[in-house]
Amino acid sequence: MHLDEFLYNLQFDTEKVRPPDWDVDWEDAPLPYKLYRDLPVFPLSIEVPLTLEVEPPLSQPDIRSFGHFLWYVFGLSQISQFEQEKDIVQSLRRFAPSGGALYPNELYVYLKLENVPEGIYHYDAAHHRLILLREGNFDSYIAEALGNRCEMNDCFGTVFVSTMFWKNFYKYNNFSYRLQGLDAGVLMGQLLETAKRFGFAAGVYFQFLDKAINHLLGLWELEESTYAVIPLSTSPIANSDSADKVSANELYRELPGIHARHYMRSKRVKPYPLLNKLNAASMMETTKRFRPITMTDWKHDKGKSVKLPPVKPLLYDLATASRKRLSPEMDFIFGKVSQGQLASLLQEAITSFAYQNDLDEPGIKCEPRVSIFGCLHNIEGIQDGAYSYDGVSHELRRINTGDYRNKLQYGMTMDNVNLQLIPLCLHVTGERDHYKAQLGYRGYRIQQMEAGMLVQRLLLLSSALGMGGHPLLGFDVNTCDEIYRMDDLTSLIQIPIGHYQNRAWLKGSLY
Repeated sequence: MHLDEFLYNLQFDTEKVRPPDWDVDWEDAPLPYKLYRDLPVFPLSIEVPLTLEVEPPLSQPDIRSFGHFLWYVFGLSQISQFEQEKDIVQSLRRFAPSGGALYPNELYVYLKLENVPEGIYHYDAAHHRLILLREGNFDSYIAEALGNRCEMNDCFGTVFVSTMFWKNFYKYNNFSYRLQGLDAGVLMGQLLETAKRFGFAAGVYFQFLDKAINHLLGLWELEESTYAVIPLSTSPIANSDSADKVSANELYRELPGIHARHYMRSKRVKPYPLLNKLNAASMMETTKRFRPITMTDWKHDKGKSVKLPPVKPLLYDLATASRKRLSPEMDFIFGKVSQGQLASLLQEAITSFAYQNDLDEPGIKCEPRVSIFGCLHNIEGIQDGAYSYDGVSHELRRINTGDYRNKLQYGMTMDNVNLQLIPLCLHVTGERDHYKAQLGYRGYRIQQMEAGMLVQRLLLLSSALGMGGHPLLGFDVNTCDEIYRMDDLTSLIQIPIGHYQNRAWLKGSLY
């Protein structure tokens, strides 16, 4: 299958990317976390703070506070048991959601903190500890891999978000490629919100020399690859443009390889050639390919405006919102949503989505590349219909009037959510060509990551407002695009949001 056809089917015809006879080998499922063997171990403090209410000024961390940060970003936070088809299903959960709770992503960190050796670590989520992979100072190496666009000397650490392909391919087959980008995005959304609560400045780099970074971390690219590099600092991170051009092959040769053993449980790993082919086609071999994204001016040129009421910034405890966050299925119940709640949800989601990255034009205020559309029902003072949200003017733009719950329900591939009970069915949207003209095949995974980042903000804010949201990919994209009269845009993910009742399950916190 050609890669363009594959990406098209991933978005618009998902049945073609999964073999009808795909048999999931549950007995040979991989672990949801990576376990390294026979390497130096550095345990992290388990006495995590129970509240994260305010955003403190930027401050220098120590290994204790950084461990707390990692736990809120990607640590195991909850064990749950519930009955499914007369079987008891048990899962380990984290604050960032993941398709099927499979967590295909891993976290690596480069640290320069007291009381631990300077070097590259893997975050062992299963045991809440750091595993030392490579000792030393790698400021110049990482800076060159980023095209010398970040002053690494000013950063106390760097987070690397990777994807292990088999961890959810074993269940979802080739459809896992779409999930992997979204899962990386929701993890990054949780990371950026958590960084604010710990007084860390963060910059997201989507463009880097893949081979060099994977070599630094000791990753085998046919199994696992880096998706994002996120430097952390105690001062604002500014993205700069460098005239120096670096190639991955040149940089790669500067470091010896590392070959650490790890365990993931599966003994019968099936091949995933399309994922490997697309990952190879997405890699950047030289910093000459780094460039910002110039956006098409499409926004909000249709429909009557509905002015939303002004709202104050929503102050909430991130720790409580993270613990309460739930993806309801048949747990949604009917309940009204006020204009004030809707206004807070949309304004805070778009406002908090502003973040330092290497895609925006330097020195230019750029609007988000992903946006929020939604089908609204029973919202106080707002006519039922399909709308887009304009964050600049804080307005809804009415595209169509009417109740679209039935149409959206018929478009779902699984009846795991009753949309008749949903007041807000939101869709994160983006450009249909996923920046291919500017970034090639890498543009697809970047778009999925940015969509995931916005999704996590919507989920956290829904939780803070006393509601729940359930991200869904099992929906008919063409139906949604038709409702919103989209031409150059498309619906990337569907998020029903509403009130819910707690389900009957046994769960316990892993503090």
